[in-house]
Amino acid sequence: MQRHFPPSSSSFSSLLFLLSLVSLSHSFAIGSSAFCREEMTTLGGVHDSPDASNTVEIDDLARFAVDEHNKKQNAVLEFARVVKAKEQVVAGTLHLLTIEAIEAGKKKLYEAKIWVKPWLNFKELQEFKHAGDVDGSAGAPSFTSSDLGVKRDGHGPGWKEVPADDPAVQDAANHAVKIIHQRSNSLFPYELKEIVCAKAEVVDEHAKFDMLLKVKRGTSEEKYKVEVHKNNEGSFLLNQMEPHA
Repeated sequence: MQRHFPPSSSSFSSLLFLLSLVSLSHSFAIGSSAFCREEMTTLGGVHDSPDASNTVEIDDLARFAVDEHNKKQNAVLEFARVVKAKEQVVAGTLHLLTIEAIEAGKKKLYEAKIWVKPWLNFKELQEFKHAGDVDGSAGAPSFTSSDLGVKRDGHGPGWKEVPADDPAVQDAANHAVKIIHQRSNSLFPYELKEIVCAKAEVVDEHAKFDMLLKVKRGTSEEKYKVEVHKNNEGSFLLNQMEPHA
């Protein structure tokens, strides 16, 4: 008659050790694949910026890039407008902007990369390089199509309506809102909500913009009637402002 003996403690320990190794290997494989999936979703491709319609935010990033470039290179570029805005999701967001700026009265294009991590209030200019000149800009005033459209052309001087979405009009409006905020004692920043209407006139070497702006301050909205002047070097001056009922 064959006798059966219970497994020894050493055999049982060996079995437990083997099972632990199998379990550990399985867990590591799952963890590794999960890590790879997370990395792939974190590093995204370049695409059009969803904030491109938010000209205030994109323009602020572009102005930051120009200011940082001027500090590092001891340059005197003047921001004109954002031509194109793209972005890439990294550890935060990498904004890739094509910027039109003015140097010595000439319009030039620049490509800038700005790394932003909003949760850390972090913003850094990664790259800023010349990407070419704007055609026909040599020696010409820095007025856009809307400015040129209101030049005295034989039909008499005076104000003429211009599109609210024109880059020059938007730059003038943003400058006005910036100065309004600087002159106020408000704890809440002023934000441009809408350019209700805009007119422009070019006299000598200056363009003048007469605009009705709707702005937001905290939870309240206000309207301001403003007049902004722009010289042929691209500099703005808020000449008049008054609350509008």
